[in-house]
Amino acid sequence: MESKKSNTKRYGLIGRNIAYSFSRGYFKQKFETENLYYCSYENFDLKQIEELTKVFSQKNICGLNVTTPYKREVLHFLDHLSPTAKKMDAVNTIKFHEDGSISGHNTDVYGFEKSLLEIISKCPKKALIIGTGGASSAVAYVMEKLKIKFSHISRREGINSINYSAIDEIIIKEHQLIINASPVGTFPEIEKAPELPYQFLTQDHILYDLIYNPSETRFLSEGRKRGCKILNGQKMLEYQAEKSWDIWNQ
Repeated sequence: MESKKSNTKRYGLIGRNIAYSFSRGYFKQKFETENLYYCSYENFDLKQIEELTKVFSQKNICGLNVTTPYKREVLHFLDHLSPTAKKMDAVNTIKFHEDGSISGHNTDVYGFEKSLLEIISKCPKKALIIGTGGASSAVAYVMEKLKIKFSHISRREGINSINYSAIDEIIIKEHQLIINASPVGTFPEIEKAPELPYQFLTQDHILYDLIYNPSETRFLSEGRKRGCKILNGQKMLEYQAEKSWDIWNQ
């Protein structure tokens, strides 16, 4: 038993209050389905980022994912970053190299772009991104890459940011892609939704919610009622998880 444990390749998720973790369940199923009996995936629930050094010092740690609230705080513990992670200033995947160095990567961008392009045949000219937190940075990165002009919707007005109170019929009609990159509407507060004038949505709109629990948020439900294309964050998570796996095994 001890020998089997010592040979296990350990992967895991760094975060805070992550008992709900999508990643642990996803990789557990992946390892069982693909007969990767020598691999395990566990949660490392850290009260503060300084505890990360204890995780790094454990045996057989082969790769880590990172989630809220440590995607930026983790940067100080890494030796180098991928170009995408450096530009975003955020990491969600950590790789340990044979020379002892530790690198940071961001697969959120890959997951979001791949899932988005599966539901649109032609890129819209303009998009609205709800929220200005860490999750929105991956969305903004992809918008720039696809040459889609975008504005953030936020409580505060600023450069490239529109206040909720200013969203009207004209703005809704000009922006055919609307992405919820905020936590509003996630379980257990499923009755909540970003404060938008949903009555102006049409079948020409695409609503993408990064939330995956519940599978259909009120934000998406309002879009479905009006004939919009809708998508939740499940596919994004699956794609970014597989990309992480590829990075760990390169």
